[in-house]
Amino acid sequence: MQPTSNPLPVATGGFLLKARTFECMGTVIGLTLPVGSPTEGQPRFDELTAATAVVERLFRNLDEKFSLYRQDSEAGRLARGELTLPAASAQLRERYAEAHEWRLRTEGAFTPERPDGVLDLSGIIKGHAIREAGTSLLALGRHDWCLNAGGDVLVSGSPHPGTTKRWKAGIVDPADRRTLITGYALGGKSRHSAIATSGSVERGEHIWRVGSGSEFVQVSVAAADIVTADVLATAIVAGGTPMLNRATDNWDVDVLAICVDGSMLATPAFHPA
Repeated sequence: MQPTSNPLPVATGGFLLKARTFECMGTVIGLTLPVGSPTEGQPRFDELTAATAVVERLFRNLDEKFSLYRQDSEAGRLARGELTLPAASAQLRERYAEAHEWRLRTEGAFTPERPDGVLDLSGIIKGHAIREAGTSLLALGRHDWCLNAGGDVLVSGSPHPGTTKRWKAGIVDPADRRTLITGYALGGKSRHSAIATSGSVERGEHIWRVGSGSEFVQVSVAAADIVTADVLATAIVAGGTPMLNRATDNWDVDVLAICVDGSMLATPAFHPA
């Protein structure tokens, strides 16, 4: 799967950006850190490897519980009627409560239930996994990093530690996955540290539209936290212009929405790549 929002790692100052990736939740997750010193020729790969292992373990534990594609998952048992929500684990009930709260806040544009009534928390679990991974990285004392899970990006600090230099994410054209149509700076002194992209091109099976409209093929949302960015991107794809207006009126976000005809609606912060 080609990510829809990509950080652009480059050498910067006395640091070299290095990344490690793994596959989970049906996508590719990548962690990028500024490590070592290119002049010394001894980048500290062990720190990146250890940090990636922590992130991977967290993602896999959540996938084992919440994936509907795993026969032994708690979410799968719930979907098959072998388990009731009141009898589910506290972790599952907490994520359902969070998803339900978002349903209320978006007036139904975001929902944790499929049209057939099956509870599907995939619309919030990846964002939650990224959020938890970020918390774990900070607890490990890692303050400068970029975490990219299938194009949903959360950053901390700077690609050049000790400065206010920001990370850069690029938004891919849904009509041509090889082309960047715009960029967005995250972290540093920016109020936004996260960006998420949703759309029918790659993840349409997780988006149930409100009414009959198919107004947007791709929506990117930048926000202070990854769950807000991820949920609102999905909600705007599902709810169209009314939900886009609601999001920009009620949340501190930047939005880029690509219409079916190729035209775009965007807040001023998005700029040409």
